[in-house]
Amino acid sequence: MEPDIATQNDSGQDSESGLSLRWSARLSLTTRILVVNVLAIALLAGGLFYLNNYRDRLTEERLTQARLQLTIVADALSSGDIANRDALVEQFASHLGARLRLYAPDGRKVIDSFELAEPTYQFVDPDAEPLRKDAARMLDKTIESVVFTTQIPNFSEPANDVAGAWSELETAERKSAAVSSVSYAPDRTPVIVAGKSLPDGAGSILLTANARDITRIVRAERASVLLVILVAATISILLSLFLARTIVRPIRKLAVAAVRVRMGRSDEIAIPRMPGRRDEIGQLSRALSDMSAALRHRIDATEAFAADVSHEIKNPLASLRSALEGLERVDDPDLQKQLLDVANDDVRRIDRLINDISDASRVDAELARAKFEPIDIGKMLEQLLAAREQRTSNLGVHIAFARPAKDVAKVMGDGGRLERVFGNLLDNAVSFSPEGGLVEILATPDGDEIVIHIADQGPGVAPDQREQVFQRFHSDRPDGEAFGKHSGLGLAIAKTIVEGHQGEIRILDRDGGESGACFEIRLPKAL
Repeated sequence: MEPDIATQNDSGQDSESGLSLRWSARLSLTTRILVVNVLAIALLAGGLFYLNNYRDRLTEERLTQARLQLTIVADALSSGDIANRDALVEQFASHLGARLRLYAPDGRKVIDSFELAEPTYQFVDPDAEPLRKDAARMLDKTIESVVFTTQIPNFSEPANDVAGAWSELETAERKSAAVSSVSYAPDRTPVIVAGKSLPDGAGSILLTANARDITRIVRAERASVLLVILVAATISILLSLFLARTIVRPIRKLAVAAVRVRMGRSDEIAIPRMPGRRDEIGQLSRALSDMSAALRHRIDATEAFAADVSHEIKNPLASLRSALEGLERVDDPDLQKQLLDVANDDVRRIDRLINDISDASRVDAELARAKFEPIDIGKMLEQLLAAREQRTSNLGVHIAFARPAKDVAKVMGDGGRLERVFGNLLDNAVSFSPEGGLVEILATPDGDEIVIHIADQGPGVAPDQREQVFQRFHSDRPDGEAFGKHSGLGLAIAKTIVEGHQGEIRILDRDGGESGACFEIRLPKAL
């Protein structure tokens, strides 16, 4: 079984290569909508990585601040009374929220603020914290690994607390300046360590502080960003599902209906028109519905046409077969001649039918491919009437034509097909007109249209028959005309051609109540 919906042409390539999306060819429209909207949220999530940089800047500022504070403390201790050092160290440690340690020139620890007073900070045991803290630390590690953050070492107190156990003090002595560094406490909060040598070789001073506020600030901002992302993602997903519902479902419904129409399981299948939608999908549904109706009308017309062709050809074929069978049983030369004449008439009738049927079946296709050009109706009718005069096609009927001024009655169309229309109508008018009768032709502009009237003096057409005469194989010929001289397709072909030019053809009563029929053709005026 062939696929429900064909997506490629005969060459196996996309018919509109410019519209193909190779990267998403296997994704449904719903998935694409979700992916695009979630991608926007993913870009918003980049704020989480920005917060990591924000934390690094805070840490760097805190390191600079620690070096400056330690320099101030060192200068204050060097210029103060040695007897008051313990009190100064305790005060500075309390104000700075840090731990201050002084080391003698030989590296021994001589003063420790934590031994003089209550500790200004305490490291938190991560095992004693709630689960959400573990999740926060895991998120910190994940983001740091994604953005390739420089690894920060873990902080640990030396087993032997002497000056040589601190690399910061060694570096500060070598550079003769304050030096600071950062490491992680057990709960992954920053620990600021700063060291500086005292003036005149009086020893060194070390500052350590647990900057838990940096972690709190960053995590609070991260929680805010995550909340925004969560809300935005929820709204985005809901909007995506709404778009999928309002776009994908109607398209899928149209596709299913189109497949059912193509399968032709029922004549009642119709494409939903979605009159409430004024967007592109509504336009698409109405266009598909109109196309489906036109195709159904074309199919019905083709089926009816085929049935009519079968019926119309069957009659002359039956007559021809009867004549040929009679020839085998008749010996009378005169009767044989009559049968041969009947057979010849039937052959000519079949030939005429086949030619007219061929023309009728090609009209729509040829009009669809025709390139319309500006046509001067007045000039066309004038040339057509001159040709009929030369062929003596008017059979003693006079034709009066009120020739419009040049370029007044111009339409866009196929000249050969329009000439076929007027020729058919003139043949019809002449055949119904009495000997010496008059056929009047008038072509005038009427607003955005060109109106052509062809009126004869025949018996006219009854109002209830005026639509039927344009049906295929309708035959209502004048009295005395030999049977089978017309196929009944002339007016049907004329109507098809006129409608193919976006025009209209109908039958009216003649002005003044005179006897006869008036065919009116309206065609759009050429701009």
